[in-house]
Amino acid sequence: MTISRLSVPSVESAFVVFDAQSSGCLSYGVEEAGRRWLVKTAVTVEGRASLTRACAMHAAVRHPAIVRPVRTIHGAAGPTFIYPWHDGSVLNHATVHGTDRSALARFQQLPLPHVEAALDAILDAHLAVSAAGLVAVDLYDGCFLYDFAAGRMRLVDLDEYRPGPFVLEADRLPGSRRYMAPEEFVRGAVIDERTSVHALGRTLHHLLDSPEGAGDAADHRRPARAAKRRRDTPEAWRGTANQRRVVERATRQAPAARYPDVPALVHAWRLVTP
Repeated sequence: MTISRLSVPSVESAFVVFDAQSSGCLSYGVEEAGRRWLVKTAVTVEGRASLTRACAMHAAVRHPAIVRPVRTIHGAAGPTFIYPWHDGSVLNHATVHGTDRSALARFQQLPLPHVEAALDAILDAHLAVSAAGLVAVDLYDGCFLYDFAAGRMRLVDLDEYRPGPFVLEADRLPGSRRYMAPEEFVRGAVIDERTSVHALGRTLHHLLDSPEGAGDAADHRRPARAAKRRRDTPEAWRGTANQRRVVERATRQAPAARYPDVPALVHAWRLVTP
């Protein structure tokens, strides 16, 4: 049974509402015919532009790890997406009120084979993104929906992905500084596959890092800045030395010093990962 094709489900019927997003979009969960769905619509001009980009992305990219809409409804306020509802936890629940990374901390404590399988799903999805000629923009842990019960990683909210290469005509791109490449803050910079490589390298770094505050008990009493410094050291890294070398090359400051494209990064990572 599919959701009704007559109209967009009303937010008044929602069992959960996500209305504190900085993206300019409103999302809410509804139930119809015994199934759950997620409705996503724009509430600002910026949100409308974002969802318009998402239309192009979903038209170009298909991958089992990327959650795609089952319906797209075009209206005066732009496209509205209806997605299948998937159980799981977003690793970073970011809102205008702050961030909740408790799911990320839980994920970072999983057995390494589980983490590596999830990372491979993210990388494999970006092979499809690369093949479609798109660049990853605004990729961060808020895009990672992990089902702890099923051990499955899905990617959501890839709304800012766009064709590349392109020249940045603004002062910066949207995204989390923890994942962004230096060129994403430079008007006139070329944004291309090497920018995607950097974002994926930061993904490998963060998801294979130790949980915040892990280690010795004194970490819980240290300032947040000191804890961040500890997590950026080799002692916090859960992967192998060879995996760390791959991450270090992927996240170099100069784009020319990184892997030239996503397939090259994925190949290098798989060579050093069991």
